[in-house]
This record gives sequence, C-alpha cells and structure tokens, in this order.
Amino acid sequence: QVQLVESGGGLVQAGGSLRLSCAASGRRISEYGMGWFRQAPGKERDLVASISWTSSNPYYADSVKGRFTISRDNAKNMVYLQMNSLKPEDTAVYYCAISRRPTATTMTSGYNYWGQGTQVTVSS
Repeated sequence: QVQLVESGGGLVQAGGSLRLSCAASGRRISEYGMGWFRQAPGKERDLVASISWTSSNPYYADSVKGRFTISRDNAKNMVYLQMNSLKPEDTAVYYCAISRRPTATTMTSGYNYWGQGTQVTVSS
C-alpha cells in the first residue's frame, strides 16, 4: 500500500521559513515525478511546485517563485519543500503527491497518490 506522510507544517510569522518533508512508503518514488500542492479554505487545490524523477526542470507556481524550493532524495524516498519569506497568503494545507509518470504535471489528475496534508499558517 502506497502511503505519503507530510510533516514540518506549523505556525510561523510572515517572513519566516518552514521546511516540509514528505516520506513515501510502499513505492519507490525514484521513477516518478513528485508534486507539492496546497489548498486554502474555500479554494481549489493548486500545484505549488513539482519535480521530475531526475530532479531536472523543477516547476514553481508564480506566487512562490524565488521563495520556495522543491527537492528530493530518492535514496531516502523523501521529497522536501523549503519555504522562505513566507506570506499570510501562503496559509493552506500542503499536500505531497506522486505523479503517474516520471515527469510532473500541473494537473491534479496527473497524480495518483496523495498524503493527508500538513497545515501551514503564516501570521501577519
């Protein structure tokens, strides 16, 4: 059974940093793209960042470019999201997901396994 567990969320002041981690089990992620999504109350779940199986050409949503960095450690079956210069509008539940393919798409339908999410709250 494939399982993704996110951790590292919490409450932080604006301008602060958090590092989210996603631990995968039940599947080796080394051959799959990975993504981090977020969903704020009353809003759709949107892609924040994604990374291919080779870590080439990571994608970032415009709203987080220059502030967030996605990375992966295939040997540890882990994916990370370093979030710097956090803003109140970054407040959301953050989810990691495994892509159906080695590449990573911006579409939620392109991912077939999801974690339960971790809450990130940024106070002003």
